[in-house]
Amino acid sequence: MQRFLSTSSKSTSLKNQKQLHLPLVSSVSSATPKGQSCSHYFNQKSPSLGSRLGFDRRVSRLGIFQIVEHERNGNGFLRSKGLVGEIRNYSSETDRESLDYDVVIVGAGPAGLSAAIRFKQLCQEKNADFSVCVVEKGAEVGAHILSGNVFEPRALNELLPQWKDEEAPINVPVSSDKFWFLTKNRAISLPSPFDNKGTILLGISLILVDHTWNTLKNEFDNGMLSAFLLSQLVRWMGVKAEELGVEIYPGFAASEILYDEDNNVVGIGTNDMGVAKDGSRKENFQCGKIMKEYKLREKVQAQHQTYALGIKEVWEIDEKKHEPGAVLHTLGWPLDSKTYGGSFLYHMKDRQRSEIPSVDLMGNPTCIGSWHPIFKIVENPLSISMDFEPKDCAFPNEQWLWEWLRIPDVMISIGLVVALNYHNPFLNPYEEFQKLKHHPSIKPLLEGGTVLHMGARTLNEGGFQSVPYPVFPGGAIIGCSAGFLNVPKIKGTHTAMKSGMLAAEATFGVLHEGSNMEAYWDALRSSWVWEELHRARITDLYVLKGKSPFTFKHGKPDHEATNVAKLHSSIQYPKPDGVLSFDVPTSLHRSNTNHNHDQPAHLRLRDPHIPETVNLPEYAGPESRYCPAGVYEYVPNEKNQLKLQINAQNCLHCKACDIKDPKQNIEWTVPEGGGGPGYSVM
Repeated sequence: MQRFLSTSSKSTSLKNQKQLHLPLVSSVSSATPKGQSCSHYFNQKSPSLGSRLGFDRRVSRLGIFQIVEHERNGNGFLRSKGLVGEIRNYSSETDRESLDYDVVIVGAGPAGLSAAIRFKQLCQEKNADFSVCVVEKGAEVGAHILSGNVFEPRALNELLPQWKDEEAPINVPVSSDKFWFLTKNRAISLPSPFDNKGTILLGISLILVDHTWNTLKNEFDNGMLSAFLLSQLVRWMGVKAEELGVEIYPGFAASEILYDEDNNVVGIGTNDMGVAKDGSRKENFQCGKIMKEYKLREKVQAQHQTYALGIKEVWEIDEKKHEPGAVLHTLGWPLDSKTYGGSFLYHMKDRQRSEIPSVDLMGNPTCIGSWHPIFKIVENPLSISMDFEPKDCAFPNEQWLWEWLRIPDVMISIGLVVALNYHNPFLNPYEEFQKLKHHPSIKPLLEGGTVLHMGARTLNEGGFQSVPYPVFPGGAIIGCSAGFLNVPKIKGTHTAMKSGMLAAEATFGVLHEGSNMEAYWDALRSSWVWEELHRARITDLYVLKGKSPFTFKHGKPDHEATNVAKLHSSIQYPKPDGVLSFDVPTSLHRSNTNHNHDQPAHLRLRDPHIPETVNLPEYAGPESRYCPAGVYEYVPNEKNQLKLQINAQNCLHCKACDIKDPKQNIEWTVPEGGGGPGYSVM
């Protein structure tokens, strides 16, 4: 009983195979060395070699595996540099190569990696030999991970009980938390409205917490509370997955769902590499989406999903202003009373005990910061001399070289979350965030600091009411794809991980014992995930007369909430000062976003006339404002008429356009694998 990872949309060998597809989130490198047969390496069931060899395999339109060389980015990670070999256009479906696996997981974030790890654990326990492949559209593990929440270690404790002894990147205790209501010039302290006992602070997101410091201290003393970066946790989990035999392939963008003649999902097709803008494409190249194809929401009468856009920066600040583990959340200004949203400010890293090396691996002088092992990349194929070895991070033995990342010791995260059901088409979430940093209670902390990274992503906030039936013929949906976010607490990593574990257990039952995949749905409803989400369902928020950013009342879908422009006045935002506030190009540079410019556009208009005939005259061109990356802009043509220009290379993959466009005219599709942001400490 094999699972099928294929780049072909037709195969006569599929109809007798029962296939599995688990949609998820991020991953580690895999590849084949130059001079070797790419297909040979791709078919073997040993752990992937990419994280050790520094190469990456890509699939072209002809199914030819291209070798992609890497260059080191500014933080020491390997990133795609360019295709080596001939670039070809698509000729026929039959030329595209298929690859067989027992289980295919799309994405390697917390949920995807938890599923992969749990499945391989079961294989070891039952002495079973099933192969697992994880495909990831980011260029490297964690490259597209931008997240943060009050992290409960419950799922991690169940999955990897020895994580504390295995150098998991969890290190900063929560020291305090505050909750403010902001006016333009004041900050009014409020009691925190929620209880999050037994949690770990994990980085970035809007969190409303209800801890006293005594509770926090007691829980941390019991090993419960700490602060860390989700992108680094995902990298660590990727290593653990590969050690168990999971094959993880970054730079592979899953773009097609493959069906057999009975409409069962039998695999996925990866996006094409090396396709020029004028390369031919088939009308049905991207298949229908799982939710709509199998009517998964309708099966359980689930409501539509709702979303918010989060924009975040990571700063290095003056050490004298740093309060390790301090957490602040706010409501109110700069948003008006009709717009749901809030901000977060989180003091992340404290100075580490490890000594600061005087030079890095390349012999360059270093500045303030600590060095941390990220993942193993070479199994002694090269002779590389090391000038230093931090005391607390000694190499395990001489045969392993570790990748090192400089993480500043005095980092904070600051950001703004805006619910996408806002009404005013003139509102610009990015500009609102720039205003926030000038508030009199926030500005002093940032003055003299330096922005290190910027990013954005959407959060699903529909909660329990929006969870679909997560099983379909041939697979299951887990993690953020299913919407397991605990809305009142704004926590989803622990529930995402648990959903991946439960799906893995059901999948193993299908393969090993011949049971049904519906066991996942039954296990989910019997788990603490369901109990937690169900409790959250009946929690109404009446903070500040209901103007909490996380209401449970599902109104119109987010795109229908946008009013026509004539009902609102234009908003004039102040110009960025280049010190605390910045223009979009400057911030975009800090996201490490990169796409191959010569590829088919991954942002598509269903009707190319709607921007000029509807969006611009009726809604004042809102796509030029709700996108935080300047992807959409109206520019005059030779007749001085405004036309929509799509700068797809700027895309942060936040998907706000697909959600917020008033006429649902924009379709976000995956670009070439390896493109997009390159987050390292987000």
